[in-house]
Amino acid sequence: MKRSLATLLLATALVAPGVLAHAEAPPEMKSAAVAGVEARAKLAQEMVDSIYSFAEPGFQEFRTSEYVTGILEKNGFKIQRGVAGIPTAWTATWGSGGPKIALGSDIDGLLGLSQVPGSPEIKPQVPGAPGHGEGHNSGMPLIVVAALAAKDVMQKNNLPGTLMIWPGVAEELLATKAFYVRDGMFKDVDASIFTHVSRDFSTGWGPMGNNGMVSVEYTFHGKTAHSAGAPWAGRSALDAVELMNTAWNMRREHLPVTQRSHYVITNGGGQPNIVPDTASVWYYFREQTFDSIRGLYETGNRISQAAAMATDTTVERRILGYAAPNYGNKPLAEAAYANIQAVGMPQWSAEDQAFAKAVQEANDLKVEPLATEIAPLSTPDGRGQSMGGGSDDIGDIMWTVPTITVRYPSNIPNTIGHHVTAAIGMATPIAHKGVVAGAKAVSMTILDIVTTPSLVAEAKDYFQNVQLKDDTYDPVLTPEDKPAIHLNRVVMEQMRPKMEPLYYDPSKYDSYLEQLGVAYPTLPAKQ
Repeated sequence: MKRSLATLLLATALVAPGVLAHAEAPPEMKSAAVAGVEARAKLAQEMVDSIYSFAEPGFQEFRTSEYVTGILEKNGFKIQRGVAGIPTAWTATWGSGGPKIALGSDIDGLLGLSQVPGSPEIKPQVPGAPGHGEGHNSGMPLIVVAALAAKDVMQKNNLPGTLMIWPGVAEELLATKAFYVRDGMFKDVDASIFTHVSRDFSTGWGPMGNNGMVSVEYTFHGKTAHSAGAPWAGRSALDAVELMNTAWNMRREHLPVTQRSHYVITNGGGQPNIVPDTASVWYYFREQTFDSIRGLYETGNRISQAAAMATDTTVERRILGYAAPNYGNKPLAEAAYANIQAVGMPQWSAEDQAFAKAVQEANDLKVEPLATEIAPLSTPDGRGQSMGGGSDDIGDIMWTVPTITVRYPSNIPNTIGHHVTAAIGMATPIAHKGVVAGAKAVSMTILDIVTTPSLVAEAKDYFQNVQLKDDTYDPVLTPEDKPAIHLNRVVMEQMRPKMEPLYYDPSKYDSYLEQLGVAYPTLPAKQ
């Protein structure tokens, strides 16, 4: 049964075991924010479906950014475009005075993950095109709806404060947030809330156990020659790339088990009978601390130089991205978690559960129902010792201002991240309901920050005296490094004309599934 607002407000006064009590916004303000989110549930659905249909990869999110900033501009936000030298990056600001709250989520898709939403089986909309296999079509709708609901309450009650919405451009390349920080985007921010899609509803504090990362491309330069007629006259840049990769793979045995490293050859030459005079390899170096990230990167640099020396070539490198380890702010996380408790999980229908099961069965995934209970507050003790893994460049902002990530339940359990199965549910009622639930919690947390100076003070104290006590932000970016805005350009020049006819038109269809003629839930035919 759907919770009434009275029940919701009663729940905000309760504190789960292990969660500290905190000052918070008056119940009537939170009630108004929740009502504001519910009134915008249709907007949330339209935004989720629209951004899903745009499916733009990193640095090519032009249609997505135009769409989102258009909505914000109509609602009184001042837009600054092209921030940090990135054409698809922007900020949208409303309000005056403090506290200033940054609100962000990622907007980019992934290459090759085009998928018909609502189809349990893998079925690309446009073969070879990008898709939202990480669910990034849902986070910005959540942020927009939450901000608009909080804005209404702030205006009605004459509350001072500034909201700054910003997009995570090219997060899958980990290629922009360090540049945002370097450009000073967060210099006046008091608190920051980030969101990311999940199967659960949660937040956390302390070191999050993931890896930071350096993304770097090494380009070797040699001398061309006829591969058969006079190979001795050439110096193969491809040989240097292969030698670097071989040396790196041998070095892996003698690196800490927490490291993760991987590469692709981005340029291997033209044709076999010409010795390549240029070849490139793109590496991700991942580790858990600033010192170990830098150390891994420097090891890669030395190996690249050794490969160049061995092949009588030269090498240059370009940093394409950077991500700091993630670290959540404890007071903000506890405040947000109390609001997550108050909101609770979405009320899944029988159709939602049936569809989730169909997706799992059709793709040989573990069968598990959509969660009906919120996840525990994530703490360092509860997470245990991490052995490394993925990265998220929200860490760069986390080491700049007090920041948390709110994870909201818009995806299906046991689908595979960075995989087409994670796209299947992302324009269905499951995604829509998760976004609305997440927006309620975020809007309430915005009001907690705006109305209770003690929460801001506690967040800053934790940031300065706990988080920064033994470590400081130490990216490997230099002043000369520039965002890799060329990435994915050629792909989208090829794919966009094929994708545009499939963009969602909310003026004609209630949902993207309706536009595509996809029944919900679509269940596999019984064998």
